[in-house]
Amino acid sequence: MCKECGCGETNGNTRLQFQVTGYTEASAKDAERALLGLPGVLYVHIHAHDGETTVDYSPKKTKLMDILGVFQARGLEVAL
Repeated sequence: MCKECGCGETNGNTRLQFQVTGYTEASAKDAERALLGLPGVLYVHIHAHDGETTVDYSPKKTKLMDILGVFQARGLEVAL
């Protein structure tokens, strides 16, 4: 987890960390925008250089499959 941005605190929501393969700087920004556009996604932090991705969301408003679909639609491989 990133100490600089505080992405280690959950604030009562579900926090997931993914390892994503295939990011470029552009695809990381695109994925971040798409994730933040999903209902209930409150926070996204992507380290494009190593694939570490953190998503803080409300499972009452969006499903895990919707989040995974964002990566899949961009040809990115995700490991939970």
